[in-house]
Amino acid sequence: MRYVSGFLILALLHSASAVTHYSISEEMDIGSVVANLAADLNLDVKTLSRRKMRLDNIANKKYLDINKETGELFILERLDREYLCTTKSVTACVLKLDATIENPIRIFNIEVEILDINDNAPHFRRDTIHLDISESTPVGERFSLNNAVDPDIGLNSIKTYYLSESEHFNIEIQTGRDGSKFTDLILKKALDREEQNNHNLILTAVDGGVPARSGTASIIVQVLDTNDNAPQFDKESYKIELPENPPIGSLVVKLNSTDLDEGSNAEITYLYSLYTSEKTQQTFTLNPNNGEIRVKDMINYEDFKMYDMEIIAKDKGIHSLSGQCKLTILITDMNDNHPEISVKSFQSTIKENVPLDTVIAVVSVSDKDSGENGVVDIKINKNLPFSLRESSDNYYELVVSKPLDREMVPEYDITFTVTDRGTPQLSDNETITLELLDVNDNVPRFNQTFFKIPVLENNAPGALLASLTALDPDLHENQYLVYFIIEKDIANTSMSMLFSINPENGNLYALKTFDYEIEKEFLFHIEARDSGVPPLSSNVTVHIIIMDQNDNNPVIVSPWRAHGTVVEEKIPRNTDKGSLVAKVIAIDTDSVHNSRISYQFLVNTDTTLFSLDQYNGEIRTMRMFSYRDARYQRLIVIAKDNGEPALSATVTIKLSTVETALKSYSDMTEVPLEYDIFSDLNLYLVIGLGSVSFLLLITILVTIVLKCQKPKPSKAAPPSRNSVISSERNSTFADSTLVSNDAYWYSMFLAETRKGKMVVRQPVPKGARYVVSSLPRGTGLTDTSDSAASTLQVRESLDIAC
Repeated sequence: MRYVSGFLILALLHSASAVTHYSISEEMDIGSVVANLAADLNLDVKTLSRRKMRLDNIANKKYLDINKETGELFILERLDREYLCTTKSVTACVLKLDATIENPIRIFNIEVEILDINDNAPHFRRDTIHLDISESTPVGERFSLNNAVDPDIGLNSIKTYYLSESEHFNIEIQTGRDGSKFTDLILKKALDREEQNNHNLILTAVDGGVPARSGTASIIVQVLDTNDNAPQFDKESYKIELPENPPIGSLVVKLNSTDLDEGSNAEITYLYSLYTSEKTQQTFTLNPNNGEIRVKDMINYEDFKMYDMEIIAKDKGIHSLSGQCKLTILITDMNDNHPEISVKSFQSTIKENVPLDTVIAVVSVSDKDSGENGVVDIKINKNLPFSLRESSDNYYELVVSKPLDREMVPEYDITFTVTDRGTPQLSDNETITLELLDVNDNVPRFNQTFFKIPVLENNAPGALLASLTALDPDLHENQYLVYFIIEKDIANTSMSMLFSINPENGNLYALKTFDYEIEKEFLFHIEARDSGVPPLSSNVTVHIIIMDQNDNNPVIVSPWRAHGTVVEEKIPRNTDKGSLVAKVIAIDTDSVHNSRISYQFLVNTDTTLFSLDQYNGEIRTMRMFSYRDARYQRLIVIAKDNGEPALSATVTIKLSTVETALKSYSDMTEVPLEYDIFSDLNLYLVIGLGSVSFLLLITILVTIVLKCQKPKPSKAAPPSRNSVISSERNSTFADSTLVSNDAYWYSMFLAETRKGKMVVRQPVPKGARYVVSSLPRGTGLTDTSDSAASTLQVRESLDIAC
């Protein structure tokens, strides 16, 4: 156990007035032994517990206690002299205690003196000391500072003060009656706020302990201003360039002046001096608070090119000070005037055929600006048949540079654009409208060069055939058209008698009813003529094609019979299978399509005995006759055309079988027959219709011949072979064998010609002189035998004519 040395005063008195005194240092560790109290009080250590030895509390707090095992007095709680003895004037800090024991009861007075140690550093009540000192304060002026405090006493208290280095201040230390130290701040050099507006100092207090302790405080000296500086501008004179026409209120310049003072001494007001003209003050505004100069009125370079002004800056001190500067504003020219264009002369309408270089308009250009800003360029919109030609300074002529055509462009909007050479460029434009007057320079034009107009035959007179209209791009009377037919005679008939055209709208009408079998086409010209001066015209070819209708019935020309009579034929009963019994031939004067003939049985008494070829009309046996077959057979053949609806004709053939054979003819003769081919189809139809006109007369003659003719018995002859070539269908019929006594007289067939000739193959009876020669158009047979014309000759004439 650690013991603390001290002196002990023992009063070996038997009275309770004896006091035991101890001295210890403050801040000793808890548990430290002060002294052996039992030994000092002559008490038996072994009886301390039994006699209940104890110490009284100090201010309800126990700092010391007794170890009842050893009798030692030890520290129970940390001892702080400055806390226990707050009065610094008391030289000694003593704790008074009473130690009590029982059996018998005894009380011992104990004093413990707390010795001071340097455990506290000096400190200032405020860490920062603020001082406001005017810059006009004289040298040697004193300023009191707050003292530092140190709770320690004696040598451990404050000993001295120190001040940080300063050329303007120092300190003076003084000692009070109680021995305390305090100091004053002394100004040793004049202050200048504009040079340094504050001073930061450090004041240090040091005690006398070992080791010494110290404390510091900051001294902030704020230098107060006095109005000892006049406002000053950045420059004595300013020169500003300002473009003309700036916006109202735009900033020209912001003047800046400074005053080294502060507060009201540094607050500056700006104003014009008396040397600034009234015009300048009307043009520009001066902000008195911040020195901004702004545009107040319109500025035009052409009016004023320069403005001079003098500006004063004045502070707000009690005795105000001021400064001034000169400002020159130079106005620079801007490209602020648009170029102008003026039309001096203009023809708003001209003819489309005016010659090139014709002057249409004269214009002038101008610009109020100068230099490059006043140089003007002029142009017109592109792709126009016009050009500009300079005639004199700033005068230009608009002339025709390309041929004009009203039908392509009837009107021109010509825009003149003028542009100066300033930056940025300014421009203007002027538009004039030029109208072209029409001249008769376009011929009427049909939309086709050739009109092919189909007309169905049997049309009604006055029927509208077509509308033949032409167009003329000219205007007014130059586009009014008149239509008429160019006269042309066909077969001594004028076109005006066949057709009519409306002169105003070109509608073409038929004046008569056309018949395809007579007239198949017409070719003529229509002319359209305008009303200009001189008039222009054009014509178009019109081809009228008459379209066929199925309006003609087929006509049966073989076998020939009078109207309403029955054809009677005889045939041997021993006729072979496939033998030609009869041949029905029909013709149709309609067109090829409508005249295509097909043959059918209407009545056939025995369908197993006879067959009919639907294309060539040949009736042949399908088998040999038997004894069971009836002697008389009745056949009705119908010939239909290919029209819609189909037309037809019928013939009734009565066949009778005979036992005797026909007279045979030993040889067959091939006779060439030449005739001219009717290349002109129309003429062919006319001849056919003419032949039909004599049908009644021919019918009477044929009837007389048939009544007078009697059949003659003849020997059986071998079947004859006939070969026929059809002219209508471009096909060749097979050879036929005639078994009837009359059939070979009538089997005359038309064949397709080669080089205008036709071959007819037929049997020639022995001893008969029968000559067939070439047939001219529209005629029948020219040469015959000595005998009277037979039925064959008449039928041949009809066949060829039709």
